Amino acid sequence: MNQKVSPAEDSYHFTNFSVQVPVIPENSVSITDYGAVGDGQTLNTKAISDAIENVSSKGGGTIIIPRGLWLTGPIILKSNLNLHAEEGALVIFSKDKNQYPLVETSFEGLNTVRCTSPISGVNLENISFTGKGVYDGSGEVWRPVKKEKLTESQWKQLINSGGSVDDAGKIWYPSDSYREIQKTSQMNVPGKRPSLQDYEKIKDFLRPVMVSLVNCKNVLLDGPTFQNSPAWCIHPLMCENLIVRNITVKNPWFSQNGDGIDIESCKNSLVCNSSFDVGDDAICIKSGKDADGRKRGKPTENLIIDNCIVYHGHGGVTVGSEMSGGVKNVKVTNCTFIGTDVGIRFKSNRGRGGVVEDISFDKINMINIPTQAISFNLYYGGNEGGGDLVEEEAIPPVTEETPAFRNITIRNVTCKGAMDALFLQGLPEMNLENITLENICIESDNGMTCVDADGIHADKIWLITKNSPAVKISNCRNIDIKRFELKNEGHPLVSVKGKRTKSISIDTTTGINDADVIIGAETEK
Repeated sequence: MNQKVSPAEDSYHFTNFSVQVPVIPENSVSITDYGAVGDGQTLNTKAISDAIENVSSKGGGTIIIPRGLWLTGPIILKSNLNLHAEEGALVIFSKDKNQYPLVETSFEGLNTVRCTSPISGVNLENISFTGKGVYDGSGEVWRPVKKEKLTESQWKQLINSGGSVDDAGKIWYPSDSYREIQKTSQMNVPGKRPSLQDYEKIKDFLRPVMVSLVNCKNVLLDGPTFQNSPAWCIHPLMCENLIVRNITVKNPWFSQNGDGIDIESCKNSLVCNSSFDVGDDAICIKSGKDADGRKRGKPTENLIIDNCIVYHGHGGVTVGSEMSGGVKNVKVTNCTFIGTDVGIRFKSNRGRGGVVEDISFDKINMINIPTQAISFNLYYGGNEGGGDLVEEEAIPPVTEETPAFRNITIRNVTCKGAMDALFLQGLPEMNLENITLENICIESDNGMTCVDADGIHADKIWLITKNSPAVKISNCRNIDIKRFELKNEGHPLVSVKGKRTKSISIDTTTGINDADVIIGAETEK
C-alpha cells in the first residue's frame, strides 16, 4: 500500500482483506438525560451505565458525552454502541480502586486476573468510539515510578503522597503490597492462585489496561484522545475487523508498561492517521506469550499501519516479544518516529515459539533514536551477545518453543541520529531468515551488526557512522549486500567472524581493500 489512507473512508480494501466501519443504529441519547453531572466531582458510573442499557434495549445507538468533566467508574460496553465524546469532554476514571472488581483476562500475553478496565467490552459486535473528547485513566494511582525518571522535586512530591519505596530508594510503588508482589511476579503477572478471592490480597498490583476489547467484531476508534492509562492504553485482543484512525494516545514518558496500542491475536485491522507519545512501546503487535499464546493459537494477521507519528516510546512499531501465536501479513507505511528508544523493533526469545513472517516496512522516517534504528533481538530479556560473537557451547534443538522470524522486508528508510543503524540478532538454532533491506540511509554512531542470520539481501544501503568496524558479521550465511555506501573514517570497516559464517558478499560504491576487512581465524574464507 503506497498511498496514505483517507480518514473519511467507511471501508478499506487491501490485497487480501477488507475492513469496514461498524454500523450503528440512528438512536442517540446524552448521559445528562440519565442524571450525569459534568462537575468533575459527581460519580457518573450509574448514569452512563443506564444510558448504555437504555440504548441497548432499543437495538443500539450513540451515547453522547457532552463538554464537561465527567468522573466515572468502569464503562462496560454492549454491542451496536457508539460512545461519542464531544470536543471539550473529559472523561476521568475514578482513582478509587474498589470501583474496579477483579476479572479473568489476559495481560502480557498470559492468562491471568486483573482489575476491570476503565473501558471494556467482551464478545461484542459493532463498537465505536468517536468525537474529539478525552479519556483519562488516572494511571498515576496505579503505576510504579522510577526515581531516575523524575526531577528531585517531583520525586519528593510523589513519596510525600503516600505509597511505598523500595529498600534502595529508587522505585515508588502505590502500596506495600504492590512492592512485595512485584518481587515474585513474571513481567507484571503474578503466579497462579486458586480463586479470584485469592487475588484480592494483591489487587493493588493488578493494574488494568485502559481500554480492553476482547473477542469483538467490527470495532472503530475515530477521533478521541486516550491518555494516562494504568498499564497498556488500548488493547484489542482476538478482535476482527478493527479500524483505529485519527486518535491520539498519550502517557507520561516515565509510565511503566504505558504502551500505546497492543494489537494482539487480531485479524483484519487498520491503524492510520494517528499519533502516539507514550511510556513504553507505542504501536505493538502481539499474539500471546509462551504456552498460553501457543495454546490460544491465534496470530495477528492482515494488519495495515499507515501515516502514524510516534514521539516518545520504547519502540515506534514493535513486533513481540509476546508473539507465540504468530504474526503474519503486516504492512507498515508512511510513519515517522521522533526520539523513540528504538525505531523498527522485532523482539522475542527462547520459550516463545511462534512464527513472524511476511512483514514489510516502507517509507519510514526517524530522528534522534537513542538506541537502534532497526532492531531484531531474539535474546530479548536474555543473554544477548550485544553484537559481539558469543559461541554457545551447546546449541539447543528446535522445538515448539523456538521463535522464527522470516520473510521480512524493510525499504525506503531514512534516519538522522541513532546509536546503532541496523542490529540483527537471531538464534544459532533458528537464524533470522530472508531479510530484505533496500534504499536505507542512516546516520548513527555504529553501523550494521548481523549475528545468526541466513539470507540477508541488502541493496542501496548508505551508512554514515562514527565508530569502526562499520559492519560486523558473526555466524551468518548467505549475506548479499549490493551498492553499499559507507562514510566512516575509521579502520577496519568490516569484521567477519564465526565458525558458521560463509557465503558473504559485500559490494560497495566507496570501495574496500583487504586492510579494511578483518576475518576471524575460525571463519571459512
